[in-house]
Amino acid sequence: MTDRFKTILAAGAIGACGLAATARIPLDYYAPLDGLSGRELKQAIHEITSSDVKMLKYGGRGNAYTWWGFYITDRTEDGHVRDRYSPGIFDFAERGTATSGMNIEHSFPKSWWGGAENNAYKDLFNLMPCEATINNHKSNYPMGPVDTEWRGNGVTSVGWKAGDSQEAKLRYWEPADNWKGDFARGYLYMATAYQDFTWSGDQAVRILDTNAYPTLQEWAYTLYLDWAEADPVDAIETVRNNDVERMQGNRNPFVDFPNLAQYVWGDSVGVPFRPLTSVKSQEFTGGGTIGQNSAELKEIYTNTFLGDEGNCTITLDEGSASGIRVWYNDAQYGWKASGSRGSGSNLTRYQTGSTLWLPELDLTGYKSASVTFEHAANFVEVPSDVLSLEVLIQDEAPAFRAEAGAAAPHVQRWPLGINWDFVKSGTVDLTPFCGHRLKVGFHYTSTTSEAAVWEIKNLAVTGEAGEAGIEFIEQDMLDSEDSAPEEYYTIDGRRIFSPEDMRGLVIVRRGSHVSKRYIP
Repeated sequence: MTDRFKTILAAGAIGACGLAATARIPLDYYAPLDGLSGRELKQAIHEITSSDVKMLKYGGRGNAYTWWGFYITDRTEDGHVRDRYSPGIFDFAERGTATSGMNIEHSFPKSWWGGAENNAYKDLFNLMPCEATINNHKSNYPMGPVDTEWRGNGVTSVGWKAGDSQEAKLRYWEPADNWKGDFARGYLYMATAYQDFTWSGDQAVRILDTNAYPTLQEWAYTLYLDWAEADPVDAIETVRNNDVERMQGNRNPFVDFPNLAQYVWGDSVGVPFRPLTSVKSQEFTGGGTIGQNSAELKEIYTNTFLGDEGNCTITLDEGSASGIRVWYNDAQYGWKASGSRGSGSNLTRYQTGSTLWLPELDLTGYKSASVTFEHAANFVEVPSDVLSLEVLIQDEAPAFRAEAGAAAPHVQRWPLGINWDFVKSGTVDLTPFCGHRLKVGFHYTSTTSEAAVWEIKNLAVTGEAGEAGIEFIEQDMLDSEDSAPEEYYTIDGRRIFSPEDMRGLVIVRRGSHVSKRYIP
């Protein structure tokens, strides 16, 4: 590459894009999936997840046994065992020692393949620590919706689904809402990594068939796709994926690519999957005991907003109803936005719009950043249609604003809009804006026919310190004429041949001119 081209890149002050946040996802590992869909894609996933793997020894005591692995994959920051099946509190003792009162639970029961002590028997993507009582109750039943509960503990329900005869003993187990996506992606992984198994027994054949494709019964994969969408990938799941890879050498692709399952079983079958440009789960590099080799995240800004305005500012959209204050702070619910006044027959909705801005965030010294929060919404049909996040760049023009079709950070999870239940937003990626000073805003709109109430609390902005930018683009200079075609690159210099599939910040080159562009 010419020195002139390097100078142009440096002068452009090109910031990191969304791919930087997922730098730990090994794209060369996923190269065999490129351009595939449906049956062929599932076969390719099977091959990369089942080849060159090395499992820990099952059970046992000491190094390289299952509980030794759990100490890394399922240990909370305060030393507790993370139990996805029960509300009980259990503590790890010495690493490599089983925790009293808990079992090693096979989410995909080992009886489904005859109990052979193969890789599936030892796979950490299929094994979780589980309180012994609920482990006994869930037995080897398949995962599904429980309509009539037989046994439960407030986290896991065991019983019958709607329409099934209780006398037939066709029981299922159902995880809590905040774990459904995790278990669904685990089931999708197991049905793919071990698609060559012969499944047997009354329990297994209710969700599985002995064929490489689709392996899961239609009702089952449809349900798991729904659960995976409703409970998106979060920090706990991405860190566990990284930690398991360090021990086994393989990954769960349905964690790395939240839309991948749709290309195998869902609405994208027939569309070529592109690992390079596909949406990727937000990388979480947080420290603590959950990921001992992870990079250190720094707190940039945190606030509960419970009676604390957090130095936030408020702006009103042009054309909004006069005299209506949209945002106000509440000691119990945090920041609240409403475009209505009164109640019952005296309720009046107003045409208004207003943004709650966090204090200015200085991301000039960060190579990745993200924001998380909890929010609730009521009295709104589709929350994401009228509520949104915006980013306002403070050190360059024109400003990035959602309504201008530019950078609107993607919120993974929205409330249902019909109750006061708070949900976690999931990790919202701010990496495309690293290298800048910016403000993050919560934008609210209402009309005379619909006025939501939006509540926001427990917000945290964190980031990984480091220099944002790229070092090179591996290609000789082209003709510098203005008529030269546009070329697209990721920030680490790889050519993008299908920009229509790309999301996030990209490098755009036209002849000798290099710039950045955000593709929403």
